Amino acid sequence: MADKGFYNVTGGGGILKTQWSLIAALVIALLTAVFAVINVNSVQVNLLFSRVSIPLILLILGCTLLGGLIVGSFGIFRQYRLQREIKRLTNQLHTLQEEHTTAVEAYANVSDDTTGMLSTSDPGIEQPSSNPDRLSK
Repeated sequence: MADKGFYNVTGGGGILKTQWSLIAALVIALLTAVFAVINVNSVQVNLLFSRVSIPLILLILGCTLLGGLIVGSFGIFRQYRLQREIKRLTNQLHTLQEEHTTAVEAYANVSDDTTGMLSTSDPGIEQPSSNPDRLSK
């Protein structure tokens, strides 16, 4: 039971991996907040065309928020791309399954037709004989 469900740590994660990711994100957010609160002095920020004096706490929190939005947008884009790939592969699977079913049904029909032809008792068609003496002639 150690390889299924909640305890699956090595092969794909599941619930446990999600919980550890959430705990790690909360710890990083807490450390960032403490670091930002400690640094409340104003700093000069050069914005390429002008200089602005803002508290360091706002700069730290703003950069953290911007970084989180960038990483989140990459994650959303990747998730969208993977869902689109899953949909394409699912459609391809259904198409192949339909083709396989059609081919199996066609083979079954051909096999039935062939069996029906051998079992007819037409006097013009010589039926296979189980007599070994007849086969040797």
